[in-house]
Amino acid sequence: MRNVRWFVAIAAALLAGCSGGTQIDTGNGKAVALTKAQVQQTLPDGGAMTDWKASSQPAAVKMNKLYRSAVCPIKDNAGCENSRFYATSVFRRDDGAAATTFLIVAYDSGQAAREAYDVLWTYYGRRTGQRATTFSLGPIGEQRDARIGSAGFYGEPGTITQTRVGTTLLWTMTDSTDKNKNAVTEDNARHLATMLARRARQAQNGDTPSAAL
Repeated sequence: MRNVRWFVAIAAALLAGCSGGTQIDTGNGKAVALTKAQVQQTLPDGGAMTDWKASSQPAAVKMNKLYRSAVCPIKDNAGCENSRFYATSVFRRDDGAAATTFLIVAYDSGQAAREAYDVLWTYYGRRTGQRATTFSLGPIGEQRDARIGSAGFYGEPGTITQTRVGTTLLWTMTDSTDKNKNAVTEDNARHLATMLARRARQAQNGDTPSAAL
């Protein structure tokens, strides 16, 4: 869990230096390899995040050895095969009670994303602690998983979601900034994951992502 927090902080810092619909995404659309610009547009911006403020502006970079080590810190960087771009943005809720990190890894094909899914969920799914419980995200993407547990050093609640939409793997990571158990909930995680999945589907359909909270 500490390693994941370190990774998120370092990745956000690295990227900082680089230059809504109503339908649920069922994952039945196109699986198109996205451009760097499309990946960056898929990340929510300030206009999409009602009641949240950006801590790290949306940014996408071409995947390289450094980012593979950060995103896929597994033997031989498993899960990053045939990945093309990596993107992240970070938001803090207006009341300061929670922070959310969005992560995207874009692959060159739907098959590559599918083959990476279980490999990376084995790693990322652990960030909410050994006693975390799973919960349903509903019908978004071709694959989806979610867990809620104690992600903080002092037992603060946190959630992690992972979704596959076409050629992309998507994550939302939300942590409470204190022990307020109402700051991080399953419903909040569903809303964030659904919005990100909708934006990924819009991008792969050739549209400008516009889904918002």
